[in-house]
Amino acid sequence: MRNVISLQDVSFRFPDDEMPVFEHVNFDVRAGERVVITGPSGCGKSSLLYLLNRLYPENCDGIVSGTVELFEQPASMYVPGEINRRIATVFQDPDSQFCMQTVEEELAFTLENMKVPAAEINARIQKVLKETGLESFRESVIQTLSGGQKQRVATACAWVLEPEILLLDEPLTHLDPVTAQDFVKWLKHLHEKGNLTVIAIDHQVDMWGDFFDREWQMVSGKHLEPALIREPLRSGEVAIDAKELAVEPIVSPAAFTLKKGEIAVLAGPNGSGKSTLIKALCGLKSTGGSVSPERIGYVPQSPEFLFITKSVREELSFGGGSGIDEVLKRLYLDEVSESNPFAVSHGQKRRTAIGAMLCDGRPVITMDEPTAGQDAAALRELENLIIARANEGVTFLIATHDMTFADRIADSLLLLCAGELSGPYLPQTVWKNHELLERHHLLAPSGGESCDQPHESFG
Repeated sequence: MRNVISLQDVSFRFPDDEMPVFEHVNFDVRAGERVVITGPSGCGKSSLLYLLNRLYPENCDGIVSGTVELFEQPASMYVPGEINRRIATVFQDPDSQFCMQTVEEELAFTLENMKVPAAEINARIQKVLKETGLESFRESVIQTLSGGQKQRVATACAWVLEPEILLLDEPLTHLDPVTAQDFVKWLKHLHEKGNLTVIAIDHQVDMWGDFFDREWQMVSGKHLEPALIREPLRSGEVAIDAKELAVEPIVSPAAFTLKKGEIAVLAGPNGSGKSTLIKALCGLKSTGGSVSPERIGYVPQSPEFLFITKSVREELSFGGGSGIDEVLKRLYLDEVSESNPFAVSHGQKRRTAIGAMLCDGRPVITMDEPTAGQDAAALRELENLIIARANEGVTFLIATHDMTFADRIADSLLLLCAGELSGPYLPQTVWKNHELLERHHLLAPSGGESCDQPHESFG
């Protein structure tokens, strides 16, 4: 098999930075191969992907040394946009690649940009919607969809180009566990059908089963800290008292309480209303009900929405918080502490937003998918910081699809399906209850049992 990608002694840096993002990289991929790229958050995995689709260096004035060949030709020989007919990309943040209002319009826009004849566009759209299980979303407004649904739309926009190579940056991050399994099965079918070459970045390789032919690691200098001991949850003081909290028609009236120092995880299928419920709890979106207290911290799924300063350090100190240097170090942000928060990696952006809220001193903190884009070392430190704060009396409500993470930190689980909230449950009760796992499209931490009829199959 010929090499479709070949990097020889490649280094890359941004023009304003003295240190390279990565250096002396040698990386070859054969036609039809399936490769996963792993490594610590911030080591340059996404930047490497952007060299392969020619987004870099032209669109960032980046400085590249070494040899980059695509389809056995120097990458510099391709005019802007030319290579994207053959190499399609699904970015880590799906919102960053949408231009149009509806799913149909986005797919049409993608095809029009590639100068597909107008007479062929409708048939191509129908075909890709069927293959990706998105037929019912054809007329949906993209910004009303959940993070997982947006990720599936972004994948459809890449696949509609009928590429030879598919680049995926953390594609399972916003998918519930069962949908993630369906996605991998669907991608495997596409590979077998058309000898598609797949290069993916992912920290959770075990979720892919036997999909990849090989794993390619970028260098990690981090070590895994020991897990912090969780102190027994004290009964007594109520930290959150939500009564008839609703966002019709997405979330039906829900009532729940959380105790001081409790770590609760909110789980459920894509589109079930988890992000909406958290926003309602924080007073950002509600059509009814009441919440006490009112001073609740919020880390959104897209952390950039929180940033208002010019450096990572300033973000952590903006609210007058304390322990900034310790949190910077423990979240592996000290090396980028003076960097603009918009310019760091996705994993670092998320940890910056989390760090800012941990330093802010709020008694209750909510987080939406905090584990996305985190390597094992950063994830362990995040878990330890959450547990340490909870041991001090801070209460957490965390929406996540990562049930291994949930199993390590959660005192209780709240489950949401089609806008209906149930619980709280003890985590071990949920892991052993096939009905609950099936209804909420979850898998137990060890792999567990999936539902017999996967929802919204990918084909």
